[in-house]
Amino acid sequence: MHELMRTNDLVLLGAVEALLESAGLDCLIADQHISALEGMIGAFPRRLLVREADKRRARALLVEAGYGAELGDE
Repeated sequence: MHELMRTNDLVLLGAVEALLESAGLDCLIADQHISALEGMIGAFPRRLLVREADKRRARALLVEAGYGAELGDE
């Protein structure tokens, strides 16, 4: 799996997840259940992951949609 981004912004994660899924790309939001341990204070960022084979297409899609600044290092 390839990490596209790491953020505490749940709205951003939802928007990017919907964009990827609408393009037929599967993704996984890792660490989303850590909030039960942290008390919803946002201390632990969630990670958005895609398959290695989909990473270039996913990154290009997010850049085109204006989310390029949110992407992690390749």
